[in-house]
Amino acid sequence: MATKIKLMRLGKMRAPYYRIVVADARTKREGRSIETIGKYHPKEDPSFIEVDSERAQYWLGVGAQPTEAVAAILRVTGDWQKFKGEPAPPPMKVAAPKPDRKALYEEAVRSSGEEPAAGATTPKKKAAPKADAPAATPDADAPAADATPAGTDGAAETPAE
Repeated sequence: MATKIKLMRLGKMRAPYYRIVVADARTKREGRSIETIGKYHPKEDPSFIEVDSERAQYWLGVGAQPTEAVAAILRVTGDWQKFKGEPAPPPMKVAAPKPDRKALYEEAVRSSGEEPAAGATTPKKKAAPKADAPAATPDADAPAADATPAGTDGAAETPAE
């Protein structure tokens, strides 16, 4: 059986990631595979490439042909040069590890110069000021400025349909 080492596309639109698989040469791109030997995430910066070198060497040794894209990945990881007996390429660029969230929090607390409080960190809202004197309300005997004159209807203020 003719075997190929190729990329199996996964992910969603505009966010692809691939598995590097060994499959029969006649299968579809997402078809059945014999073995998964790695991962490739091209959208990350730098691209994430993970290849099981031992299994890649085995499949190359028994005659599996890599596609152009997989051959380029194997050259970057150094597996192709290892198979051909050539000198190894320069090391790959690796993304910096993400810092621990707890360590970041503790560092921020230390830089602020105080220990974390046991209570709530946000202050409570202030209550609205209360009216001290009831004199602010208009007298019942005095005519109100916003009252409508007796001769007009309240319907004049509402819009017509």
